[in-house]
Amino acid sequence: MVSHEDCRYLMGSLSEFVDGSLEIDVCAEIDRHLAECDDCRIVVDSLQKTIYLYHASAEQDSIPEGVKDRLFRSLELDDLLPK
Repeated sequence: MVSHEDCRYLMGSLSEFVDGSLEIDVCAEIDRHLAECDDCRIVVDSLQKTIYLYHASAEQDSIPEGVKDRLFRSLELDDLLPK
């Protein structure tokens, strides 16, 4: 059974987990949690896809106008947009 405490722990380590900067034993613990928790697996998958798309779009010469704004709004990151 998945514990909400495990989910909170994962969310606190999510950035380091996705970046691959956590210790091996912590990554193994998180991997075990992800195998059991659909909700956390969806969050991690979404973040990884978002990072991939960001890097893929950064390779382009320019991003069409308004795409960044729409992406930040859909991810509920409006506070990071220039005012």
